[in-house]
Amino acid sequence: MIDSHCHLNYKGLVEDQDAVIERAHAAGVSGMLNISTREREWADIIATAERHPDIWASVGIHPHEADDHPEIDARRLIDAAAHPRVVGIGETGLDYYYDHSDRARQQASFRSHIMAAQETGLPLIVHTRDAEEDTLAILREGMEQGSYAGLIHCFTASGEFADAALDLGLYISISGIVTFRNAKALQEVAARLPIERLLIETDSPFLAPVPHRGKPCEPAFVADTARFLAQLRGEEADALIAATQANFFRLFTKAQPVETQLEEARPH
Repeated sequence: MIDSHCHLNYKGLVEDQDAVIERAHAAGVSGMLNISTREREWADIIATAERHPDIWASVGIHPHEADDHPEIDARRLIDAAAHPRVVGIGETGLDYYYDHSDRARQQASFRSHIMAAQETGLPLIVHTRDAEEDTLAILREGMEQGSYAGLIHCFTASGEFADAALDLGLYISISGIVTFRNAKALQEVAARLPIERLLIETDSPFLAPVPHRGKPCEPAFVADTARFLAQLRGEEADALIAATQANFFRLFTKAQPVETQLEEARPH
């Protein structure tokens, strides 16, 4: 399994990071994408990826942090993304639920991330909450200016938004929220998403799935989400896991499976 979105350097995981990673391996997790949300995190997140061949990094500014990062433009992101362990741009997007940053600043930051994704060829990792209309408008505007790959992470939006994102060629990542009892609308959407565009994630240390509610979430718990999602969709868990792993490497083309890295490092 691949946990396509986690925060290994956040409080709740970073204090015991090696043990967290060991538990993920024991649960069958073969790769983790460690996501950044602020510039001051980039060096530590990349360092974690440097230490572990099955962990990769992203560089980005969360919409909550947009006000505090007015200097982060596409060039800063492009330069940071040149590191060999950085495989994605984000997380970025719009969050009108909390409005921790000015909406115009969120939108400007989002556009800078899209430009960086276009320039680098790395996929865009999109957060959206209570901002479907503006998120889609900016995504479409970006596509008109130049194509890019990407995904909607921790999907909780409407079915109409899902269809529009798929029409743009984006992938959709499902978190442990899908296991929650009150997530019926999300379950209906997740059940019909095309398997070839589906990813799974934890967003740990947040959003622990059933049966771990109330605990800090960690990458090992992606196994619970995978099993629930497979049952919801009427699929074998092994088939869903294999498909989502293949989708991850199809989207994040700069990330390589550990086996490939070992083969390339072997003397010929």
